[in-house]
Amino acid sequence: MSIELKYVIANVSDLAAAVAFWRDTVGLKLKFQTPEWAEFDTGTTRLALQPASPANPAGTWQPGLRVPDLAAKRAELAAHGIDIGAEPHEEHGFLLSLFTGPDGAKASLSGPVLKPQT
Repeated sequence: MSIELKYVIANVSDLAAAVAFWRDTVGLKLKFQTPEWAEFDTGTTRLALQPASPANPAGTWQPGLRVPDLAAKRAELAAHGIDIGAEPHEEHGFLLSLFTGPDGAKASLSGPVLKPQT
């Protein structure tokens, strides 16, 4: 099964300051920004920023992986004893879930919303 790195998500203490840094100092092109998310156009893998939270402390990073069959990949990870977290939820047209990697590092895992066959 193919796996794509679609996002690298940075958890930041000050979203506006972080956007200014990556846009104005580093020179990345801002794709869009909301109060809860900013995304830079960096090719096939996007740099995304989100406000830090107790679950996602400032200064931590999270890869965002995409697979063609989320249920199958979650089952495969679970079979290897990986904590696959809660059931996926739909967000922005994809199913999204989290899993925990080494040292407790979170990674997001997304896949297409599969429509039932009629």
